[in-house]
Amino acid sequence: MMVKICGITNREDALAAIEGGASALGFNFYPKSPRYVEPDRAAEMIAGLPRAIWKVGIFVNDPPQRISEMARRVGLDVVQLYKMEDVLRLPDLRVWYADHVDYEFFLSDTADHPFEAILLDAPAGAAYGGTGRTFDWSVAAGYRNVKIILAGGLDASNIKRAIATARPWGVDVCSRIESEPGRKDHVKMAQFLKEATS
Repeated sequence: MMVKICGITNREDALAAIEGGASALGFNFYPKSPRYVEPDRAAEMIAGLPRAIWKVGIFVNDPPQRISEMARRVGLDVVQLYKMEDVLRLPDLRVWYADHVDYEFFLSDTADHPFEAILLDAPAGAAYGGTGRTFDWSVAAGYRNVKIILAGGLDASNIKRAIATARPWGVDVCSRIESEPGRKDHVKMAQFLKEATS
């Protein structure tokens, strides 16, 4: 199970996530997010982290050229995008496409998607995530040719049920393991990682 701890803003949280068994760390480059991190600050944190841990950059409405340049400069392994047209313009990068599951959501179960994985989250409006709300996890079940990353309102109390329902390739957690936006509660994070990986 791929486990991503999203909204990393400081080295202490990054190291605690890795120690707890995280597979990936998310760095938010959306300036309106309370978890926004300056690119230079993210680059400093990433420089000393193990290569085996995937560093994921979250981008919202950035020009493709800037995304590509930042991925190289900061040291990202994956970029997470919210616009399909941006996904199509960045064929040389590992891309996780993020989408919100509402009554209009549809994903064809084919192998020709232009992204490595799709992150499914609860509707968040202008926040683009980190709301702590869940959605009907059964919507994510059944896809076999698409790597699904489950996000939205996950914590230690519901992660096993979410995994059993959706059978995702990976899970993503943020707001429900925080003491405040951008600061992880290390006890909650450790509990979540234990439940998600056991």
